[in-house]
Amino acid sequence: MEGTKLRYFKEILKGKMNHLLGSAEKTMSQMSKEGDAFPDPVDRAMSESGRTIELKKRDRERKLIQKIKKAIQRTEDGTYGICEECGNEISENRLKVRPEATLCIDCKEEQEEIEKQFGL
Repeated sequence: MEGTKLRYFKEILKGKMNHLLGSAEKTMSQMSKEGDAFPDPVDRAMSESGRTIELKKRDRERKLIQKIKKAIQRTEDGTYGICEECGNEISENRLKVRPEATLCIDCKEEQEEIEKQFGL
């Protein structure tokens, strides 16, 4: 991949990571401000349910941040945009949608088919 395109995708990745980090910081700040004194058990249950959902969302985002960091590293070591499975280039259209992608669309579809067959 040429330098201009590589810089373009690196900026997209950095922007996505900064957005996720900001969102996580906002959540942590809100969670630390919330009071835990709920006189009504239903209110307490709703609050705990909301926290659980938010923490699961943040865990998914934490994993995505790790993928983004690895993708940024790949932009620096010259392997960005190369499928880890077959070694072919990942299409720019795929990278625009999923800039942290490590598999070309064919390999990703094959992986999903295997997961579907074996219930993974």
